[in-house]
Amino acid sequence: MLWFGKRAASKAIAVVTVEVVPMDLPVPLDPGVFQRHFAALLAGMEQDGGADSFLAALSAKRQAVMDARECAQQSTFGLSALECVLALVFTARRKLYPALAELGDERVAALMHGLWFGAASPGERLQQFVDAMPGAVSGTRESVKAAAKLRRAAWDFAAEMLHYGEAERYPLMSHWVWDQATQSGALREFVRGGDAMREVPFSNDPALFEAARHWLAAQLAVQGIYRDEALWINLVLGQGYLTYFRSMTEGSLGADFGRGVPPNEQLKRLLGIDAEPGARPDRVKKSQVSASPAGTH
Repeated sequence: MLWFGKRAASKAIAVVTVEVVPMDLPVPLDPGVFQRHFAALLAGMEQDGGADSFLAALSAKRQAVMDARECAQQSTFGLSALECVLALVFTARRKLYPALAELGDERVAALMHGLWFGAASPGERLQQFVDAMPGAVSGTRESVKAAAKLRRAAWDFAAEMLHYGEAERYPLMSHWVWDQATQSGALREFVRGGDAMREVPFSNDPALFEAARHWLAAQLAVQGIYRDEALWINLVLGQGYLTYFRSMTEGSLGADFGRGVPPNEQLKRLLGIDAEPGARPDRVKKSQVSASPAGTH
């Protein structure tokens, strides 16, 4: 058993939430499945600097988002700040910038301020951000598909900004964690026999994500991990999703993972820590959004 930050007294879960109350999970998650994913995660990280290296990278990402959040609070957030944090969101960085740039600095600043500091519930704030995206420019299949992909990217970006801005307060609610519409995501990989279930009764309610996060924190506590729970949870979720991804012949994230890419590098890409914050602004695609083939991020 590994012991990280062992406490002498209480083993209480350190994930603290103010606005999102966890629901009862409609189907249980399986500790044995968690253990397999956790063991695979540790083995993979050991081949690439160890757990401390991955945690440091996630901490740097969290700090970059917190800095951007501070800019929004002080009304100094603009497209340059957007570009910095967008580069850290793998599923959005090649889709979202043109649409936001078209809105302009003032509108983008207002959207980010509303996302981080709005009075609405977290789910409503995420939806408000998505609803600010432009719709299909025509009724063609390609245009409708491009608009849908843009909205998915907007949701993923907003979900990561909300989470990493206050990582202990909000769960990560990206589509790769769970997507009710496609019945796919990391959470399915923690349900025993989930791959054989036609439908897993999970919703996209923030309370579902929070319930899963509390369960994962409890499993980490069994492993003796009491520090950086929010970041460890993201690592475990990433490992779970990539297990699903590698079992499929195709995936919506496929092209950028690339054939022959080592699993630990895939994990870094998914979590947006494949480069230090600010080091790779070229990862943000600034050309106009188009109906590109699935699998480009």
